[in-house]
Amino acid sequence: MKVGVYARHSVNPNHSEYIRIFFDYLNDQNVDIAIHPQLIQKLNELNYSHEYDVISPTLQPGQLDVLVSLGGDGTVLDTLSIVKDTQIPVLGINLGRFGFLANSRQEEFAKNFAEIKAGNFKIEKRLVIELVCNADIFDDFPFGLNDIVVQKKDTSSMITVHTKINTEPLNSYWSDGLIVATPTGSTGYSLSCGGPILYPGTSSLVVTPIAPHNLSVRPLVIGDHNELTFEVEGRGDDFLITIDSRSASLPKGSTVKVKRASFDFHMIKLPGQSYAKTLRNKLLWGIDKRN
Repeated sequence: MKVGVYARHSVNPNHSEYIRIFFDYLNDQNVDIAIHPQLIQKLNELNYSHEYDVISPTLQPGQLDVLVSLGGDGTVLDTLSIVKDTQIPVLGINLGRFGFLANSRQEEFAKNFAEIKAGNFKIEKRLVIELVCNADIFDDFPFGLNDIVVQKKDTSSMITVHTKINTEPLNSYWSDGLIVATPTGSTGYSLSCGGPILYPGTSSLVVTPIAPHNLSVRPLVIGDHNELTFEVEGRGDDFLITIDSRSASLPKGSTVKVKRASFDFHMIKLPGQSYAKTLRNKLLWGIDKRN
């Protein structure tokens, strides 16, 4: 069995001891380990003497049986640009705070890894969206797991986002920006702007305005077979495009499109895990806080 491991180079120093325990456990399991280049410096800081293979930037299907993400939800989002369309499944171990995507607890890894080795898990396919534009941005990987956001830059005035669904005009959003979120991303930025929660596996996207000038404008749920086209108008010279945690500037007047990607992101779903349980635990649904 070949296990890949990814963590951000800025992993919290308080988690150093867990990282050491984690790798000691994997070594005891006699599995092949490949690490992301960002982890090399961290392991050197820990004086960790083992040498491992390095995950290739051109990872191919079947080169890893699983990629383990050590960190929070943002770290799991990063792994999309590592596994890309290889269908290599990802397991997120939560070293962060919220843990919507990284929903495997540190102390449960040994039990969870035993389930994975035994093949006792399911693959949960998560919808991926793609940004299409003429500019060469996002290192030739313009794909997102959470959302794609068109927004004003800095403290400039509101922008107008002229929006078409397929080829038909939909609306001109006069606002601070516009979010196109997947079901995975519906509990993120979109939710904080009043958007609905979409259950994983739902073949839908949600279009959520950011602080719209017209209060009659509300979030819109559309089928994921639709293609959205945006043209931005505003007083500033440019605007921001954000895909998950990556941002780039484009000049006003640019036209961009958002559509469903041709591949999905594969997450490991272990026995006992469910999205309903995640909502109850993370959003405290059904818990009476009045006492």
